[in-house]
Amino acid sequence: MPAKSAARAEVIEGRNLRRWGVAGLAMLTLAALATGGRADDHKIITSHGISTFGDLKYGPDFVPAYVNPDAPKGGEISESAFGTFDSMNPYSVKGTPAVGAALPFETLMTGVADEIGSSYCLMCTTIEYPQDRSWVIFNLRDDVKFSDGSPMTADDVLFTFNEFRTKGISDYRTILETQIQSAELLGPLKIKFTFKPGIPWRDMPAQMGSTPVFSKAYYEAHKQNLEESSMEPFLGTGPYALDHFSAGQTIVYKRNPNYWGEKLNINKGQNNFDTIRYEYFADPAAMFEGFKSGAYTFRIENSSKNWATGYDFPAVQKKWANKVELPNGTKANGQGFEFNLRRDKFKDPRVREAIGLMFNFEWSDKTLFYGLYTRINSFWENSYLAAVGAPTDAEKALLQPLVDAKLEDPSILTDDPIKAPVSGETQLDRGNLRKASKMLDDAGWAVGADGIRKNAKGEPLKVEFLNDDPAWDRIINPYVENLKALGVDASLSDIDPAQMSERTDPPNFDFDIITGNASTGYELGDDMTQSFGSSTANNSSYNRAGLASPAIDKLIEVAKAAKSKDEMVVVAKALDRVMLREKFWVPQWYKNVYTLAFYDMYEHPDLPPYALGETSFWWFNKDKAAALKTAGAFQ
Repeated sequence: MPAKSAARAEVIEGRNLRRWGVAGLAMLTLAALATGGRADDHKIITSHGISTFGDLKYGPDFVPAYVNPDAPKGGEISESAFGTFDSMNPYSVKGTPAVGAALPFETLMTGVADEIGSSYCLMCTTIEYPQDRSWVIFNLRDDVKFSDGSPMTADDVLFTFNEFRTKGISDYRTILETQIQSAELLGPLKIKFTFKPGIPWRDMPAQMGSTPVFSKAYYEAHKQNLEESSMEPFLGTGPYALDHFSAGQTIVYKRNPNYWGEKLNINKGQNNFDTIRYEYFADPAAMFEGFKSGAYTFRIENSSKNWATGYDFPAVQKKWANKVELPNGTKANGQGFEFNLRRDKFKDPRVREAIGLMFNFEWSDKTLFYGLYTRINSFWENSYLAAVGAPTDAEKALLQPLVDAKLEDPSILTDDPIKAPVSGETQLDRGNLRKASKMLDDAGWAVGADGIRKNAKGEPLKVEFLNDDPAWDRIINPYVENLKALGVDASLSDIDPAQMSERTDPPNFDFDIITGNASTGYELGDDMTQSFGSSTANNSSYNRAGLASPAIDKLIEVAKAAKSKDEMVVVAKALDRVMLREKFWVPQWYKNVYTLAFYDMYEHPDLPPYALGETSFWWFNKDKAAALKTAGAFQ
């Protein structure tokens, strides 16, 4: 089934404690990062890139190993989108941005799909930074052009930074306001960012390199506003720009034939399509029918039912369209049923656990998903960061202070990480029903004469599932039936995507349970605060659950101060254990392959581990496309 994104905009995803205790080491690490604890902390490094930990995989002027540098340019790739759009501004909380709205914008640095934690110069030639990373200087290229041909300068970078610092989505604004001490122009193509003392600086140079850049002149001349919804896009430097659209139906991006970065080695084998088109559909059934008819030509299939039973239509039978599975090495996306922890009825973890017990994954996978999925049991599922078994000594060193502060139960020091409950093959698992009943009884929700559980005030335990995709009804409805058997007044409310955004975005947070993504990365930084920190519990579209846990906050700060990959891995495992105990979600499922269908005119290299890259490093075979057209593949 499809993953439900928690983001409102397209924005750039063991601790070796040796002989120190976690509290002492964390304080030492934070102090060293914040103030410069060694003589060599101020040694200046000049480089073509930066890595969170260790060395970069690639040297200067590299071609990514996973691309076909001789991939032909041309043709179109078209995909589908659900719902509608009314804005080309992906950085505002207002409006619904179009799919691909961030395509026209580039950042000073970029990552690669076969390496974690690296950032390489794209619009800069080099960066300069001290060993302690307390500031960074970007030396910009002198040939970067906006899509109208005007040059990009450091003044555009400074202008965009200032706009994001005071406007736009709160997730950007919070970081820039609280962590940047100053931004200074050192020349027409040179800009310096200095970071505030008292915070970890490890990720800050890369963070500043990942901010989009707009044209100051265009923005001011057209009286644009980062905070407002608008169908007039900002002017960017990217390889693609908006070509045309039909409001709420179709949007097309066209490759800029004069793209400034076309000949850069880092861009070889990428940006291969002349146009990227998205077709919008009001419901999933119509979306699937659109693919069958050739209304769009590339489909990432997220419906297990469609994948198992739906691909027997003429285009597949005649070999016009391919149905393939390709390896997906990325971690699971953390998809689950998320509770709104701001609701009083969900304050007691026993209530949340009881509700979670009533979702029968095993029955769902066999009956609804055709056995295609695996249950998620970790916030870092399908990765080396997932907690397994009893805690190691290094993990215990992190967890012990939380136990001492009575933020965690001592059992966390000895037990395996909490796993999702296992159910039988009938829809309603009687054993889990009995467990859940006792939990609700103990939590003060007794069954009334009408069969509905009520608290001491006589208030019923009502739970509404909010859903904007009808394909999910067949999954949620059996869950609702199981909860009713428990005495919960459960219901499913189907609403449209615009209503979903209105109800689940800040400041409203007007929901009980939604399907969302508890999004984590391979490297733990400010994204963890955005998604799980107490400071974002009531103001971030990433932390829709409203999670506010002092134990999680403390571990996030230690994670952000980690100075090696080994340290960070151990913090992630400890965090996984603590987060699982919060029971703020009912984990769903994942699969470790991409399930794809596309018309037989697209080709690709061997996929890198961390990206599908269909709009980036796939390419168009014009001869195959002509043969399909002659055969009548497209109506």
